[in-house]
Amino acid sequence: MRPRIFLLVLLLAPPALAESTVEEVLKRDFHARGQATMERVVQDGVQRVCTESRDRPPAALAKALEADQMKTIVYPDGSLIGDWKRGERLAQSGQGATWSDKPGTAGGSCYNCHQLSPRESSFGTIGPSLRDFGKSRGSGADVQRYVYGKIYNAKAHNLCSQMPRLGYSGTLTAQQITDLVALLLDPASPVNQ
Repeated sequence: MRPRIFLLVLLLAPPALAESTVEEVLKRDFHARGQATMERVVQDGVQRVCTESRDRPPAALAKALEADQMKTIVYPDGSLIGDWKRGERLAQSGQGATWSDKPGTAGGSCYNCHQLSPRESSFGTIGPSLRDFGKSRGSGADVQRYVYGKIYNAKAHNLCSQMPRLGYSGTLTAQQITDLVALLLDPASPVNQ
């Protein structure tokens, strides 16, 4: 069974499925190769809370954990808006993070979950459309900080978000995240056309 399908089956499985059985299967069927280490199949505490609560943790717990996740966001000195053209290339790139890719070559893969611009013919719908994002929200300091933080660690804003923690995990650099912020907020960006 393919790893993603297997993980989906596990997420949809009844809660009675013993945790030890799941861990045994993962250890048996997944193997470290290249940069794809076994750490990828180990949930951290936040992920485990979301899994065990079926993405509906108690409100007080979610709020406390979101506050802890907020503390993990490292904002760069200076502007939070980079180059939207680099951001667009990054958002449209699905390269990286597989065993055969060089570490540090990951794209944002944003198109897998979001519509970014009206000229895209294919895009994912797991996440909200980001079309006209900056046009509708502006590009002030508070919006820049929110967007940077959401890309860096989405779980700081929505504990059980399905969006990857791209900065927290080291998948994207601070510069890459600022370039994505520019893609979403710059009036010249195709997102805002």
